[in-house]
Amino acid sequence: MAEAIAFDLALELITKLSSRALSQVGMWWNLKHDLDDLKRTVRTIKAVLLDAEEKSVTDNLVKVWLEELKDVLYDADDLLDDFSTEALRKDLMGGNKLTKEVRLFFSSSNQFAYGLKMGRKIKTIKARLFSIASEAKVFNLVERHRPMETSFMTKKRQQTHSFVPKDKIIGRDDDKAALLKLVLEFESEETVYIIPIVGFGGLGKTALAQFVYNDEMVKNHFELMMWVCVSDVFDVKIIVENIIKSATGKSPDQNLEMDQLQKQLREKFGGKKYLLVLDDIWNEKWEKWVSLKELLVGGAKGSRIIVTTRSLGVAKITSKCQPYVLKGLPDNDAWSLFKEIAFEQRSADSTDSGFVEMGKLILERCCGVPLVIRTIAGTLSFKETKSEWLSFKDNELARISQNEGEILPTLKLSYDHLSSHLKHCFAYCRLYPKDHEIDVQELVQFWIAQGFVKQLNPSQSLVEIGFGYFKDLVERSFFQEVEEYGFEDMTCKMHDLMHDLAESVAGMESSIVDSNKIASDVGEKCRHISIKPSLIPLFKGKKLRTLLHFQYELSQDFSYETWDLIIANCRCLRVLKLNSIGIHKISPSICKLKHLRYLDLTYNPGLKILPESICKIQNLLALELDSCHILKELPKKIEKLVNLTHLSCSFCWELTHMPRGIGKLTSLETLSTFVVDKDGSHGGADLSELRLLNNLRGELRIANLGFVKNAKEKFKAANLKEKQHLRSLHLQWNADEDDDEKSLEDLQPHPNLKEFYIAEWRGDAKSPSWLSFLTNLVYMTIIQGNFKQIPSFVQFPCLKGLTIGDCTKLEYMDDNSPKGSQGEPQSFFPSLKHLSLFNCPNMKSWWRTTKPIDDDSNEDDTTVMGTSTMGFPCLSSLLIKNCPLTSMPLYPSLDEDLMLSNTSSRPLKQTIKMNINAKAPLTSTSSLPLSKLKSFDVRKIEGLDTHTLDECLQHLTSLKRLTIRDCKEADLEGMQWEPLKNLSHLEIDNIPMLVSLPIGLQHLVQLKRLKIHNCNGLRSLFPVFQHLTFLEEFEVEDCKELELSGAGIQIFQDHTSLHSLRLQNIPKCRHLPDWLQHLTNLQRLYLVNLPNLTSLLDEMRCLTSLEYLHIREIPQLEERCRKDIGADWQKIAHIPNIVLYQ
Repeated sequence: MAEAIAFDLALELITKLSSRALSQVGMWWNLKHDLDDLKRTVRTIKAVLLDAEEKSVTDNLVKVWLEELKDVLYDADDLLDDFSTEALRKDLMGGNKLTKEVRLFFSSSNQFAYGLKMGRKIKTIKARLFSIASEAKVFNLVERHRPMETSFMTKKRQQTHSFVPKDKIIGRDDDKAALLKLVLEFESEETVYIIPIVGFGGLGKTALAQFVYNDEMVKNHFELMMWVCVSDVFDVKIIVENIIKSATGKSPDQNLEMDQLQKQLREKFGGKKYLLVLDDIWNEKWEKWVSLKELLVGGAKGSRIIVTTRSLGVAKITSKCQPYVLKGLPDNDAWSLFKEIAFEQRSADSTDSGFVEMGKLILERCCGVPLVIRTIAGTLSFKETKSEWLSFKDNELARISQNEGEILPTLKLSYDHLSSHLKHCFAYCRLYPKDHEIDVQELVQFWIAQGFVKQLNPSQSLVEIGFGYFKDLVERSFFQEVEEYGFEDMTCKMHDLMHDLAESVAGMESSIVDSNKIASDVGEKCRHISIKPSLIPLFKGKKLRTLLHFQYELSQDFSYETWDLIIANCRCLRVLKLNSIGIHKISPSICKLKHLRYLDLTYNPGLKILPESICKIQNLLALELDSCHILKELPKKIEKLVNLTHLSCSFCWELTHMPRGIGKLTSLETLSTFVVDKDGSHGGADLSELRLLNNLRGELRIANLGFVKNAKEKFKAANLKEKQHLRSLHLQWNADEDDDEKSLEDLQPHPNLKEFYIAEWRGDAKSPSWLSFLTNLVYMTIIQGNFKQIPSFVQFPCLKGLTIGDCTKLEYMDDNSPKGSQGEPQSFFPSLKHLSLFNCPNMKSWWRTTKPIDDDSNEDDTTVMGTSTMGFPCLSSLLIKNCPLTSMPLYPSLDEDLMLSNTSSRPLKQTIKMNINAKAPLTSTSSLPLSKLKSFDVRKIEGLDTHTLDECLQHLTSLKRLTIRDCKEADLEGMQWEPLKNLSHLEIDNIPMLVSLPIGLQHLVQLKRLKIHNCNGLRSLFPVFQHLTFLEEFEVEDCKELELSGAGIQIFQDHTSLHSLRLQNIPKCRHLPDWLQHLTNLQRLYLVNLPNLTSLLDEMRCLTSLEYLHIREIPQLEERCRKDIGADWQKIAHIPNIVLYQ
């Protein structure tokens, strides 16, 4: 990657050397001539770098030259950063010109001496660069301003073709079937339907396309079939020539112009239904694609084009349809492919357990990627003995991805096509451990701190641009498993092979230091490391720009002496990540890290205070302090951090105030928390300091609002309505007393807000008028509010989540009647997915005008106003707890969770009887209300008798998890359990009428976990328990009348699936049941508070799979299970893990 870095560094140096700040520096210290010379030298070198980049692929001397150049350019960049920092420090000094000059002269580092020192350094850099520039002449490097069309990165891939032997494709039958549907059956409005197949190199996109292309049904379906390998040079004329060649079997005349070629193409298509495969497209320019697509629309309706690409960006411009994203092979298919190749010459070995065991361990390294499996299996097929396989597994396997063989060059094609800034960004990810879950927001901050993110458009923030870079890399399959949560919060992972590629291209510049040897071996030229904290003292490099560590558990490996080492040896640091490291104090000398852009001190719960000297790090862009739980305050002079854009201090519960002057940091884009000074004793900032912070993005939590003096004035001064980039706003009062003087009206946010959270509001009971205008809200939460009413969110188009809790005065949710919404059901909570209502004891009805109905009312369920049609159209999960709601909109579409606790059963009854489609009768179980529900938790519901619960369960055909708790009127024995064919988890708690397990449970063939708690009427588990042969986990607790013994021990011989058993507080358990010995696959056994159990079974020896035995609160067993000498020790001596608690 040296060539890409060198070019970018040269560009950056020229920009800095041309800046006004450096020009001033040159005049201050009489260095202008030296700086101009340096700029000329760098420009001369930059001119030949693109040529050097191409030559370095085949010429190792040029590659070494580039490495040396990169090292000098890095040093030059550090030096210029020194100058810029000094210029910034000079500008920030207060006072008049004379005062500044005096201060500078008598500063701790005398300015004259500083100028001399810098002059010597710059002359040294000049000499090194001049020497390197002279060497360039030896390589005959020529000036180039852009890469040549036939550069080193083009035409590496061998031409693909449509033929593939049937036996070469393993494990893609499902993928083929899915694509065949798109190719043969899908009805498209477009004449020519385009199907993109996307996935990173080596997954088998081309092979899959070949698989489909050669299918007999496909051949019979199309009149004309063509295959063209496009690769990286997207030349429309060449592609058209190749299409004609594929269709006719001969190449067109090379002298034909484009018009003549178009005519030939149209004549060949001639209204025929055709299939065209365009394999390996890289072009992401829409105009180029359109110029080709316009030539391909002449076929008959039903024509298809299959595009294979590594880039989602290509997929988007080529087709409107969802791309088919290819994944790795399933384990069984991966093994089939491996076995077929590795044992090709020696079929007998494929049954030899030694070869098989080693083969499967080796296969794990292949990650399901067919190309990798083929390469490694092919290598093994030439190794004859087990010792050779073992040697390969233990030695060569770790290095195979580094060899210039079949794997990395294929993946590197994608890398070669990246722009230089994306190459930087990708290679930097080498610092993450393999399979690490990458925090994307943090990664973008790293990129910004290193200067990889270029701000070409001032209206775009660096974070936005950085996320754009990440998206570009995702679309090219460099990252996978991208998960979004919240707003702009995202995680991802890198495929192991992509990590190998990052390691390969990063070279010596980056390293993961996780052993003493590596710490000692890493060279001086290493610029970026992630390291175990305990190894920092062993690391000798002095040019580091990044020091990271990735630990999940709190470490205590970091001493105050380690601080001194970092500060003494790592003066060039841009990124320093010291989270979760047990820091209690930070060295005041941290200010010497003047290049630092990113400092992460999160999850250091013992950190109480930050040194004021931290405010001298004027280049600092991001300061991360989340979860420093006892941090009392931020530095008083934080306003001096003029470049700070990111200040995060969430979960710093002891923060008492914000420092005055924070409002001057107008570049701030992240301020996660603003804490109001409760009594003014700390001299903290007031809300008016938020007035000019209008670039804030992401989340802002304002705490202690209940203590604001002159609230109307200060609330307005916060100027929340101008903060258009904020996505989430949390307003927390934290005051115990009611305060009718304060009004929410003056805290109006911008309508762009996506998430709004109000907690502990103690002001007037009326909600603010602007709340109804926040129509872009996606999530709304009101907790512990004084509200008697809230505005209707019924027609908020984007609202997905609504949570109302601990609002003791709230009486209803909607001021309208149910009839008011009946005319337009599509506008009733059109996007709401999740609704939670809890601890609102006065909310008896959803609507103000609906008369509450008692649970024991004889009124017919379907006569309640509006219930025949009023329902949430797309609600997925619903929680109602401690809210006596007797009338509310119904919820037939729930497909995730339903949790009802201490509430009315009436809405549930109405929902069950509801017809989802009012215009047509119910025709199948799939259209029954709640038929898609996955989890149902019902607790303490008055009026929920056996009949109602049974009627409800008949609908829950998709249910996987069921909890029935505190339902005193329910007799589970009288219910029909057969419809719950998908149930895997059942929990029964405090059901007094339960005497034995319901006979219907034996129909639950998917049941994996069964928990029975607090059922004091339960006497026996039999005869039903013997039929639950698929059960994996069983626990029974607090059942005073339960007898565990069964009718016969032979009944348990089928219980081979049970691997966890918990028996707790069962007074009648005087000895363990005999059937226990037949649970031969039992792995974990928990025996807790069995007061009458005096000994263990002799047959405990039969439990050969038992790995963990937990005995607690059974004092009479403690002595018997004492190691080596206890009476029962020999019965359990074979168990690896035994835990005894008193």
